[in-house]
Amino acid sequence: MITVLAALSAAIAIGAGAFGAHGAANPQAAEWLRTGGLYQMVHAVAALVLASTARGPAVLLLASAAIFAFTLYIMAFGGPKWLGAITPIGGTLMIAGWLWAAWAFWRG
Repeated sequence: MITVLAALSAAIAIGAGAFGAHGAANPQAAEWLRTGGLYQMVHAVAALVLASTARGPAVLLLASAAIFAFTLYIMAFGGPKWLGAITPIGGTLMIAGWLWAAWAFWRG
């Protein structure tokens, strides 16, 4: 199931990045879409790599990237700007996911 979610996450990231590059209404919205798409894509690929060896970190990376990216996407489409206060929570959880992955690999 992690791999299915990671693949769907990558597809959404491509769509967000493409819309940011070609259809966004303003430069700020375009930047939010590109940033969210980039981070979501990187973490989708990482989750695919980790899915068979470190499932916990893979899930955390997917969830945290979703929090990070979707708060940006919602703001890009006119949602409330206070969601920008939630975005760093996703970023912090992404860091935690990478640290957890490092710990899992360290332990073997």
